[in-house]
Amino acid sequence: MKASLIVAFLGAILLPAPQTASPDAEGFIRNWLILAPIAINGESGASEIDTDFLKGEATIRPKADDKVTIGGRELTWKAHQTSDFFIDFLQAFGKERGEYVAAYAVAYIIADDETKVTLAVSSNDQGKAWVNGKQVFKFAETRTLEKDTDRSEVTLAKGQNVLVFKVINEVNNWQGCARFMKDGAGVKNIKIALAPQ
Repeated sequence: MKASLIVAFLGAILLPAPQTASPDAEGFIRNWLILAPIAINGESGASEIDTDFLKGEATIRPKADDKVTIGGRELTWKAHQTSDFFIDFLQAFGKERGEYVAAYAVAYIIADDETKVTLAVSSNDQGKAWVNGKQVFKFAETRTLEKDTDRSEVTLAKGQNVLVFKVINEVNNWQGCARFMKDGAGVKNIKIALAPQ
């Protein structure tokens, strides 16, 4: 009995606590889990934005190095920290293929209390987002990236929340950005983790 308690105690001490990051000075999420590039069918992101490449994309809970097979090709979820306010999928993940492709970005958002906020996103080109399994954003045209082009009112639950962001690129730049806002400013009193609790 004592031995099993000691083993359990040591295991609890030795297990690393989940690492967290903070949003940047403007509240933008810079730490993500990314799965890319996923080839789309044809050349229209508008027709592919509703394709569920993961057979349950709204409720995924990946961890770094998890493997997924899509279209007979194995892809790996990668922890990624952006160098600017946006994810540059083309530079970081598009060397092999950067056109007519999709990507998923996931961040686990940890809030101290339940709070109503605005999710502000932008995508180049098409984009879609879910918070805690509920679709909160969809854009089906082509465009360039600008901060906060689409806004959705969402409620972050106390504890862990899951933001899933899908971005499709047809040609040229392939980018996406997201932040939570309140009273016109980026929310900074949240933490971002790259593993589910």
